[in-house]
Amino acid sequence: MPLWASALAGTLLVQTVCAFASIAVPLMGPLLMAQAGLAPEKIGLVSAISSAGICWFLACGGPMLNHHGPIRTLQLGMACMALGLFVLSQPLGLLGLLGALAIGFGNGPNTPAGSQILIRSAPPAHRTLIFSIKQAGVPLGGALAGLAVPFLILACGLAATLGVIVLVLLACCLAVQPFRRTLDGARGPGEPGWARALVQPAAMIRCVSSLRAHPSLPMLTAVGASFSLMQACLNAFTATYVYTRHGASLAEAGQVVALMQGASMLGRVVIGWVSDRMGRALRHLGVQAIVSAAAVCLLVTAEAPWMLYGCAAVVGFTAIGWNGVHMAELARVAPTPLVSSVTSASSLFGFAASVCGPLVFMMLVSWGGGYEVAFCVMAAQLVGFGLVCLTAKPAA
Repeated sequence: MPLWASALAGTLLVQTVCAFASIAVPLMGPLLMAQAGLAPEKIGLVSAISSAGICWFLACGGPMLNHHGPIRTLQLGMACMALGLFVLSQPLGLLGLLGALAIGFGNGPNTPAGSQILIRSAPPAHRTLIFSIKQAGVPLGGALAGLAVPFLILACGLAATLGVIVLVLLACCLAVQPFRRTLDGARGPGEPGWARALVQPAAMIRCVSSLRAHPSLPMLTAVGASFSLMQACLNAFTATYVYTRHGASLAEAGQVVALMQGASMLGRVVIGWVSDRMGRALRHLGVQAIVSAAAVCLLVTAEAPWMLYGCAAVVGFTAIGWNGVHMAELARVAPTPLVSSVTSASSLFGFAASVCGPLVFMMLVSWGGGYEVAFCVMAAQLVGFGLVCLTAKPAA
């Protein structure tokens, strides 16, 4: 198997399994919140805390990645996610929500570790497509979660469903072990102080400072944060919106989410292929932002079930299909030694937006604005950043 193929296979598998585990949580939102004695929209707390955990790794996890290598770090991350899901399954009330922090921290290595692996091996002519296929693991995992999780809950109950997801994560840890020899072989001499760096502000400052390495990086980071905010709200609230506003069953809400994630999987691959041939990734992202915002507004105005499913598919294709182009462009413009740092720093701002987005969304709903207003507000900010991208002066 060529090196790029084994790199893509390993990173795609991990990305899919981690997405399955993380997107399964909001699908169980109504039951998890009932177990904790909270209103259904409080699932935004879980999403925000999980995103905070991702931010923690992205800000301070660089030394950990350098010390262990990308594959070993991905394995440690999946073990951390399994621990977080176990904590979340316990009847601990609000304390159980801290399991979301571990889930987020464990999910954090996927972006920088995957970029570090693929930038070394992907042929330049097909780099965006390969990055997009890897990022398609996110909606693939989401679609599998949308189909499987409601069935497992109905058949086995909430606690057993969480147990199954834990076992899937641990099995994936073992499955990627054969990739360590080839994909971790190029790592540096190691950083024994990686554990201390997880709680040192200096590590975060070094990470963020890498965004000065190219003039396009600040704008790429800004539009990525805008897309991340929109995507976090879609992942956190679509199932609950369909369940509460359309009177759908949990299984029907899962089907809507599965369709949205499946369309996103197709969208990432198609959009990555198109971007490789057209170039001008920043302009491409600006157009996609405006189209994505329009699709979200259509989703919340849909009344008939067929319209709801159709709009969910368009939203998935556009508003959740952006990540591969973004990751590939970050890796392209970043100096090769700084690829993981630049990716971490840019993703840090994206996941910070993922923390704020669900919290603002939840407040808009709680204050009486309703899900429709909240979704439209999130779409409006995406339009604004899209217009800035279209008017920005391109950099080499």
